[in-house]
Amino acid sequence: MEKFKKQRDTLIRKLSILEDINQTLSRSLNLKESFNATLNILFTRAKIKAGAIFLLDDSDSLLRMEAHIGYDSPPDKVKYRPGEGLTGRIAQNKSPIVVPKVSKEPLFLNMMKGWNPRKDRELSFLGLPIISDYQLLGVLNVLLRYNPTRDLDTTLKFYKLVASALVQPIRLSNILLRERENLLNQKVRLDAQLKSEFNLNNIVGNSRSMQEVYEKVAQVARADTTVLIRGESGTGKELIAQAIHYNSLRSHKPFVRVNCGAIPETLIESEFFGHEKGAFTGAVKLKKGKFELADGGTIFLDEIGELSPMTQVKLLRVLQEQEFERVGGQETIRVDVRVIAATNADLEKLIEMGKFREDLYYRLNVFSIFLPPLRERKTDILLLADHFLLKYNRKHGKAIRRISTPAIDMLMRYHWPGNVRELENCMERAVLVCEDQVIHGYHLPPTLQTAESSNTTPRVSLQAAVENYEKDLIIDALKSTRGIVAKAARLLDSTERIINYKIKKYGIEVKRFKG
Repeated sequence: MEKFKKQRDTLIRKLSILEDINQTLSRSLNLKESFNATLNILFTRAKIKAGAIFLLDDSDSLLRMEAHIGYDSPPDKVKYRPGEGLTGRIAQNKSPIVVPKVSKEPLFLNMMKGWNPRKDRELSFLGLPIISDYQLLGVLNVLLRYNPTRDLDTTLKFYKLVASALVQPIRLSNILLRERENLLNQKVRLDAQLKSEFNLNNIVGNSRSMQEVYEKVAQVARADTTVLIRGESGTGKELIAQAIHYNSLRSHKPFVRVNCGAIPETLIESEFFGHEKGAFTGAVKLKKGKFELADGGTIFLDEIGELSPMTQVKLLRVLQEQEFERVGGQETIRVDVRVIAATNADLEKLIEMGKFREDLYYRLNVFSIFLPPLRERKTDILLLADHFLLKYNRKHGKAIRRISTPAIDMLMRYHWPGNVRELENCMERAVLVCEDQVIHGYHLPPTLQTAESSNTTPRVSLQAAVENYEKDLIIDALKSTRGIVAKAARLLDSTERIINYKIKKYGIEVKRFKG
């Protein structure tokens, strides 16, 4: 009866220890912290002399110490090769090893100095593989004070349960590690892609005015200077801001965009600087502002001329001191942010009208870049049109090969009040409606077709439309054959006599295509 009661108490104690270990392992995702806590439970409650947990390093197949307890000197750098000593043999065979007396075992290397033969009593060794789906994850070792009456089979079963409890946190840690590595690899690839995408060589335009823009971007990119980008709407101010950021030393940090003209005045301070929970009705939780999110990187303030006078004052402080308080907060938050601002407004005129602070203007206008309107960089129109043609070919699965000469003439003669943005929209529409391999004038938007410079009228008769189409085809053929009428006739499946008649009828100058 007494023996049964003692066995029952021992079983309850071991079950309690296992319960504590499982609770400990579920509390933290930090593997080293969980393992140390597990060994501490075994040390204090199971009365082990010493213990260690090794994990298998897949990169070099070595067993490296992850946690330990009860050793005289910290054995953090101890590692085993498969087959080396008892620990290596356990890993190699994926099976436990029990040594009743370590003094009798030549494979007990005592590398971790857990046993001093001169001072310590005899010890017993138990080593168990930590296995998941037949794959070795690590090894659990424990040293026990030698007890001739100890039931080592029962003890081994207990430590097998301990080793099994270690499987789940190791697997979870490996999954998290792989996810972290994947995210880092994705970030590296994304950073490289962004750097490549916003490289100055990828910005379309080789006109003299754009060459000057590129020179200025190259000069200022690697500095932390505040930049003011000016130009009409649609000229590509955000693209230049991104080029500055992704070619700077801050390229691996955030690039945060803020459209100052699109945010209501009542919310712009909260958007810039964030707010504390309960700062106003609807502020149900703490929110970080754009400046805080851009810490270490760049903030792009588009339409800076739309800011209210009160916000201008607070923005000036951030630019000067690099610090602010959230709405409803008392804590001063310091940030390291580079500011790039952009506007299509006449800031000097706004200063005269009292709508823009002069001190803020001088703080922003440290380094100014002016983007010319598209009508002043005519040589870039065809380059941009071809670029957008390729872009939307890929996007919409089209195979359009070129733009016809009359369509090019229409693009070149138009005044482009919406600048590059309008040209991009125009080309996307043309790609969508074109069912041929060539974009013709009638594929372009009505704004271009009805413009005075396109030599078209609002209403065209059927005969005139057919004649215009026929003229376009002949011009395209002459362009392809470099002005050789005979070849153009064969290309159009017609005769040289008919084509010469049409050339004369439509007043086409063949000489312009020769050479």
